[in-house]
Amino acid sequence: MKRKVLIILGWVCLWQLLAAVIHNDILMVGPLQVLSALFSMVRQPSFWISIISTMTRIIAGFLAGTMLGILLSWLAYEHSLVREILQPLMLFLKAVPVVSFIVLILIWAGGKWLAFLISMIVVMPIVYVNVLEGLTNTPAGLLEMAQVFRIPKKTVVRRIYSRSVRPYLVSALSLACGMAVKSGIAAEVVGQVRNTIGNGVYMSKVFLAIDELFAWTFMILVLSWLFEKAVTVLLEKAGKRL
Repeated sequence: MKRKVLIILGWVCLWQLLAAVIHNDILMVGPLQVLSALFSMVRQPSFWISIISTMTRIIAGFLAGTMLGILLSWLAYEHSLVREILQPLMLFLKAVPVVSFIVLILIWAGGKWLAFLISMIVVMPIVYVNVLEGLTNTPAGLLEMAQVFRIPKKTVVRRIYSRSVRPYLVSALSLACGMAVKSGIAAEVVGQVRNTIGNGVYMSKVFLAIDELFAWTFMILVLSWLFEKAVTVLLEKAGKRL
């Protein structure tokens, strides 16, 4: 723990030194200026409105993408035809740049649903691929035993499938958390959705307020970390109940 603190302090000092060498607030600001900007921002109600607005949409999109990914992976596992039908779609979703979806959604649905839909589109294929792999790798011996002893399907899902899938799901959601936050906020920047984190980032760029840009970036990192930790804790608690 002490070593980690020293490493972080070392990077902060290097950051301050770099800002002092450049000596241009438009190009680079130091950590003290960023903290000052952050303290100024947190006193404004619009700051918290933006955070609540953005994170509500991203979390909703994350949950929708997770549930949809799990449902589709189960259908693909149970029916090979469904898997073959979904394979081109998943390849398409993973290959097409997120910005293309952002532009299309802006045209079709406007900015209100932008962060929600982009987060869902990013999360769903990640969850689908990982959960399907977990289902596929479920020990065949346990499934045969369950079939021989005529164990109810609900019990098989809870006791066998869920335990096989859990490591894959944890890995998928750990990755998906950060991806959902980054893609959702990027969508807001492009769409210039008002009263959002993305709009705050965009306006700091317009007014060349680099200290506010760094402050928003710091908040995004914190929110992404808290979101991932919350999901991890919930998964651990759910795993203990199985």
